Order: sequence, then structure tokens, then C-alpha cells
Amino acid sequence: MAFPTIDKSLALWERSQGLIPGKGSLLAKAPGQWSEGVAPIYAARGEGAHLWDVDGNEYVDLLMACGPVTLGYKDPDVDAAVRAQLERGMNFSLLSPLEVEVSERVRDIVPHAENVRFSKTGADATSAAVRIARAHTGRNKILCCGYHGWHDWYITVTDRNAGIPAAASELTFTFAYNDLSSLEAAISDEFAAVIMEPTIFDAPASGFLEGVRELCDRHGTLLIFDEMWTGFRLSLGGGQEKYGVRADLCTFSKAVANGMPLSIITGSADVMKVLERDVFFYTTFGGEAMSLAACKATLDKMKRTNAVEVANQKGQRLKDGFNAIAEKLDMPWATCVGYPSRAICKLSVPNGVEGVQPLEMKTYLQQELLPLGILWSGFHNVPYALTDADIDQVLAGYEHALPKLREAVHSGDVKRRLKGKTLEGVFRRVGNAPPVRK
Repeated sequence: MAFPTIDKSLALWERSQGLIPGKGSLLAKAPGQWSEGVAPIYAARGEGAHLWDVDGNEYVDLLMACGPVTLGYKDPDVDAAVRAQLERGMNFSLLSPLEVEVSERVRDIVPHAENVRFSKTGADATSAAVRIARAHTGRNKILCCGYHGWHDWYITVTDRNAGIPAAASELTFTFAYNDLSSLEAAISDEFAAVIMEPTIFDAPASGFLEGVRELCDRHGTLLIFDEMWTGFRLSLGGGQEKYGVRADLCTFSKAVANGMPLSIITGSADVMKVLERDVFFYTTFGGEAMSLAACKATLDKMKRTNAVEVANQKGQRLKDGFNAIAEKLDMPWATCVGYPSRAICKLSVPNGVEGVQPLEMKTYLQQELLPLGILWSGFHNVPYALTDADIDQVLAGYEHALPKLREAVHSGDVKRRLKGKTLEGVFRRVGNAPPVRK
């Protein structure tokens, strides 16, 4: 099978050299996350669950803009709402009625969302939540679990923390997911908040989230759910609805506006009242009307079509299909885990195999799916628009590519079979455990 021609992508990439540092504005889209020299680099358009690159190659897209496109590219209802708002205007000198209308919808969908505020990116919302928690409690220290954005308070716990004052590392600490004892050992009455994703790819162990809630209550610490991924995807009301555990604050961004830039912070009125005067959290584009119109149309369609459940049903078929193929091939080291509409294909080096690295394995599987018209980066970010034919195409791709991966791994020559560069890691979460309490 022929690999896609990517001449126009490569020409654009060459023009970017020395112009755009860091390869692009989002690492997950940049060539380091794709097999450079083989995979496309630049997109031209999308429709449904399909993406076309600038060279005209068409793919079933399993990444979906790194998460925000939950209904599908060019969703007719969302696009119609955006076009109608464009006719009226994008941003105004007065507040938009859409701020009220969308806030009411979010309040009605998300448990415990008594107050609602808008911004543009996920990092805006998580950073605002941390500031709110500090103002409400009068404390400075934060405990986190997961990925929470690029701002100083969080990125200090990773190995990409240049430019951040050293003092920041004395205020943010980490604990392990599904390890309640690690949180119990870390938390104290000095912490303003615990911020965490309610689930990442591993389901919460029995009693874990309830235990986190209890520890926060015991120490007067706020619980923040970072629901960038789980909100309007795990279930319509996110992790709080799915697991029945209350958070004091919740943050959302991906999934809320089908690709338009919008983030949301919600929480109890008692906690968020600090936004009335004490905490300054404003941005020129926070109430930008086209994104709010897209959010309104997205939420309405999700409710009307039961889109979240439909996407999870489709994702379950993909997840089960991958695992069935891997099991048939006796590949226990290749598993698909996570909740159905957001799963990850984990590849680990089998016992006794030497000279092979997981990133090489991932690169090779990605490479072998490209000629089959499948854009794969290790994830199943499943949109409502994914069709049965799309699922059949992806599963047929796995039937073709997984045996090739198995052969390459057991031959110990995965790297030799790569036609492009090996994928790069994004960053390493170093972690920052708090000092042991005396």
C-alpha cells in the first residue's frame, strides 16, 4: 500500500523553520507527535469524523482536534448557529445575552453548578479555579493529579519549568491517582485545593473519589474537578454526574463548543462569590459571542440526540475491537483502556524482548495505519459523527497493522522498519511530593 503524498505539508513545514519555535501552537498537533517525513503535517478541512490534509489525502480522524470536536467537523447545527451569530457580530461593547443563556444551560446540566463564568482556554479556567480556592480559603498550597495546563502554578511540577520562579515549586505538590494513601500522606490544613481529573484512562477505584472528598472536607480544602476531557464526554454532566461525587469547583473546555474556543468554570455560589470583588478574572474575549453561540448549539444538540451516550457506544465498539484483535494475536502488551469515547491504546515492550522502545512501537503502528486512511496517535477521541463504516475501516486497519507490529516487535527490529522519525514525548511529569509532616 502506498503512503500518502505529503509534498505540500513538507513545503509548509520548511517555511515554518526558524519562524515558529516549538514546532507549532499545540504540541499534540506538531510533527513530533506524528511520524515526521511520513505523516501529514497540515490540515485543510474536516467533515464528520474525516480530515483532509493540504495534499488532499483523506483520513478517518481518531484525534478530533485533540479533543474539542465532539459532535464532528462541520456539524450543521453548530455551524448554522455560528453563521447566524456572525451576521449579528462577534464581540460587543456590552454583554451578550448568550452569557446568560449558556450559563443557564450549564447550570441545568452540571451538578452543583450554581455559578458560571467563561474564558477561552482550559488553562485559563484551571488557573482561575486555583486562584478562587486560594482566595476562599486564605491558603496558598495546591495538590494536583493529572495535567492542568501551561500556567506557572502547575507546570512547575514538570521538567519543562524554565522561566518559572523557584518559589512556585514550594506551593504546588502532586499525589498519585487511585492511591488514597498518597493524598492522605500529603494533605494538611495548609492546602487551599486538591485539583484533579476525576478519571484519566484508569477508572477510579472503589471509594477513591469519595475518599478524596472526605479528606478535603476533613482539612477544609476545596476539591476542584478538572473536567476538560470528562465534561460532556464521560457523561453529559461529567465526572460529578458519572461518579456521584461533589466538587466545589469544576472546569471545562474541550467538548463544550465543538471546536470553538471557550472554557467554563462552575461551582458553588459560596465559593465563587470571591469573583464579585476579591478575585480579578476577566478577559476581553471571555464573552465572545460566536463561541457562546456554538456552545449553546452544541449543548442543545447533545441533549436532543443523546450524543454523549451514542459516542460512548461507538467508542466501546472500537475499544472492544482493538482488544479482541490483540487477544487473538496473543498480544497482551497491546491494550485499549479508558472510557469508551476517550481511550488510549497502550503498547508496552513484551518480557524478553530487547532493543525495542514503546515510542518506536507507537510510531510503527501509526505509520502502518496511514496508507489505510487512518489518522491515529494512540487515542480514540470518538465524536458523535463517527459512522459504522468509519469504525469498520479502523478495525480493518487494526486487523492489518497489529500483526505487522507483533512481527516487528518479536523480531526486535521495529526501528529499522520506520520510514520516518520516531515520535517524541511531550514532557515528563516529574512530580513534587510535599515534605513529610512531623
